[in-house]
Amino acid sequence: MKNFHKYLAKTTIEDNWGLYVTTVGYTKIGQHQPYPLSREHPSTHRFTWNKGRILNDYYIVFISQGSGVFETAHQASSTIQEGSCFLLFPGTWHRYKPISKIGWEEYWIGFNGYYPQRLMKSGFFSKKNPVIHVGLHEELLATFHNLIHTIKNATPGYHQLIAGFVVQLLSLVYNASVYKKENTGDAFQYISKAKFLLQEALESDVSMTHVAQQLTVSYSKFRKDFKAVTGLSPNQYHLELRLGKASELLRATSLPVREIADQTGFDTLFYFSRIFKKKFGQSPKHYRERHPRG
Repeated sequence: MKNFHKYLAKTTIEDNWGLYVTTVGYTKIGQHQPYPLSREHPSTHRFTWNKGRILNDYYIVFISQGSGVFETAHQASSTIQEGSCFLLFPGTWHRYKPISKIGWEEYWIGFNGYYPQRLMKSGFFSKKNPVIHVGLHEELLATFHNLIHTIKNATPGYHQLIAGFVVQLLSLVYNASVYKKENTGDAFQYISKAKFLLQEALESDVSMTHVAQQLTVSYSKFRKDFKAVTGLSPNQYHLELRLGKASELLRATSLPVREIADQTGFDTLFYFSRIFKKKFGQSPKHYRERHPRG
């Protein structure tokens, strides 16, 4: 996924809805890359490590790869590993950054309203324990992806649609904080990470040999174990994910078919159309015609 961010204005409708989104984004920070990328954000959101920052809304920040450090007025500096979420609270000083020699990938959403305010006052989340390890959570990642796609498409009424994603994200993070599932004894645990990596790479073709290297196993073992767990080879599993996303975009957006092919990692429109028809029994164009938007 390419770096993306969007800052949203609040109207009376969003305020009355009780839950509204103020910003959403994704950033990949490479090794030794300066952080934060201040020029890409409004002055109200810029900060330096020395000064830190105070914001006016709630935030969920999800680190999908890499590691870094995080500190708030209520929590001493701590290490953030991949698979961790941390929450930011209105009016609370904080600062965070990736470890320079490692970098990280971050997803975030800012939100507010009387509904999240009530949740926070009820004690579901705590300023003193804002870091929650959710693991390489496929559903959480998919929710962020769907959220970003919805904002990019910007159909009428999408502000209320994306408010629903906030509830889903809060539910997933809270569930992870209460019902931790480590399964450290599972010999195939690394396959969950593989599935997460493939979910994260929906916009490109992927070298499965490289994925196996990331998982520190041989390709032959990776392929055998992956098929034992999922019933599909890694390549077929990734293709199914990409075709599923393509069908969703055809149903829910007005994006040109060529753009959808590009967003799901197919090099040519011809190849995309051929593979799509093999999967769904009809061309992308005919599929869209038979699944008109609401």
